[in-house]
Amino acid sequence: MSVFNLSNAIMGSGILGLAFALANTGIFLFSLLLVSVTLLSIYSIHLLLVCSKETGCMVYEKLGEQVFGTPGKMIVFGSTSLQNVGAMLSYLFIVKNELPSAIKFLMREEENFSAWYVDGRILVVAVTFGIILPLCLLKNLGYLGYTSGFSLSCMVFFLVVVIYKKFQILCLEPELNTTSPILSNSSAYEHMCKPKYVIFNSKSGNGLHLQDFSLSTMGVHPSPFRGRTVYALPTIAFAFVCHPSVLPIYSELKDRSQKKMQLVSNISFFAMFVMYFMTAIFGYLTFYENVQSDLLHKYQSKNDILILTVRLAVIVAVILTVPVLFFTVRSSLFELARKTKFDLCHHVLVTFVLLVIINLLVIFIPTMKDIFGVVGTVSCLCTTSKKLLLISNIIMVLVTNNTHSFEFCRGHFCQYADFHSSFIIVFKNYTSGWRKIYSEDLGMHSFLVYAKHFACHSLK
Repeated sequence: MSVFNLSNAIMGSGILGLAFALANTGIFLFSLLLVSVTLLSIYSIHLLLVCSKETGCMVYEKLGEQVFGTPGKMIVFGSTSLQNVGAMLSYLFIVKNELPSAIKFLMREEENFSAWYVDGRILVVAVTFGIILPLCLLKNLGYLGYTSGFSLSCMVFFLVVVIYKKFQILCLEPELNTTSPILSNSSAYEHMCKPKYVIFNSKSGNGLHLQDFSLSTMGVHPSPFRGRTVYALPTIAFAFVCHPSVLPIYSELKDRSQKKMQLVSNISFFAMFVMYFMTAIFGYLTFYENVQSDLLHKYQSKNDILILTVRLAVIVAVILTVPVLFFTVRSSLFELARKTKFDLCHHVLVTFVLLVIINLLVIFIPTMKDIFGVVGTVSCLCTTSKKLLLISNIIMVLVTNNTHSFEFCRGHFCQYADFHSSFIIVFKNYTSGWRKIYSEDLGMHSFLVYAKHFACHSLK
């Protein structure tokens, strides 16, 4: 169940924007970015679990407070809440866009048909308080394991259909170019229906497309994206946002251990990496440069039952993902208010108010690209700032096989410690001075002079 919950926390609306990100970066550059973000995310989970184990903190906000005091607690609360709220906004935005089209198709109505029951704003409110609210009112996250498994099954079905449609839909041939003497119809077709490996976009709108890695086949083509490459990295990073859900899932893990949770994380991230990569590749190879920021919008066939089924599956998947992230936001609020005992009235009230705020944001945000770009970028900045703060307060001391004593001083607090063949990581704790959180036997004979100098001067 933990694998399902974590995978469901990772998987979300970001998968719909990855083909658009690939179209703006090229296959090679996108693959490099996707692998890099995946590995960095897995390693960050490892660091999070290490800190949680050594400090005994099973709540993200407590971990921030343990390391940096009240400012750290507020930074963690702000960044995790922003990430989760942004993810929930994108999920409900899919409901707002896709559910009206599905209903019109079932009723055999035209796309321009308008009625209150096909209004996306009304539908998203109805779904929120009819389906999502009861799930969010559950007391424990573990109960959502079954819904998470069903949600992932819906997204696997979406991937299968994307792969199938690649071999069914031909690349749309462009209209005859009568305004430009440079680009002919055949050259435009070759430009639009041939995969690009590396794309760089300049501010002026001209981009460099490396068609192959040999100089003889390298070409320069005008780029139609006009700087939209900047959306690629935030979209990829946003697709792997799950860290706020790690500790809640870890706390409810049966026979809890760091090794077991790391295995859960590795399996979940590898599975999501495969799904993300295949969806992006086949979605891009279906529509090439015509792909949109929401991949589902390109499948416009009105009489295609399969596409309708996919839309309904994606809608169900994202609806069932919202409660997993909502649990983290609500628990963060309770932790900020230092509420330790369960109170049914507060539980219901906070749940209702948060869902109302999220619905208002969904109604007034114009496009999903705005969610991916803004929330993805700010979330990356917030997460990066947290990690930089952590790194800036970590001191590494390398010692030899001989036993040595170092004096650690912080204000009036001093502590003597003996180390033997160890790699010691020390970080700042505002309540108890310097605290050792991790050690590993290395048996090293070098860097003693530098370690002594670093320890004596940095820890005063």
